[in-house]
Amino acid sequence: MIDETETQIQAPTDIPTDTPMVTVTATAAEKVRELLDQEGNDTLGLRVFVAGGGCSGLQYGMTLDESQDGDEILETAGIRVLVDEMSAQYLMGSEIDYVDSLMGAGFTVSNPLAVSTCGCGHSFKTASDGGDARACGCGH
Repeated sequence: MIDETETQIQAPTDIPTDTPMVTVTATAAEKVRELLDQEGNDTLGLRVFVAGGGCSGLQYGMTLDESQDGDEILETAGIRVLVDEMSAQYLMGSEIDYVDSLMGAGFTVSNPLAVSTCGCGHSFKTASDGGDARACGCGH
């Protein structure tokens, strides 16, 4: 049985071609600039990627990194956003934001391709559910 809170991301099918791959809110851009300033390395940008894992099958990741061959390099909100070729198909039209609330602070991704998202924060699967038990991967 599939839990309704699981994320199942599919490759884009009807996203307009003029849609930016990724946009970054002013709040997120400000936080990324703070992190880049701490690193003191002008060659770094924000790498946004999708990897297998988590309770939903795919999970987002972000890191400060240098560009690699095959990356999409986007200049947005005064920062460089780096997206590898595989991740690009899952991120089309996504918006990155930074939220600071009583429940915690961190980057969020609003993805129009996600038909459902993991809402648990601490979910896991047992071995009887088809594999080894593993943490959700939500970062909480």
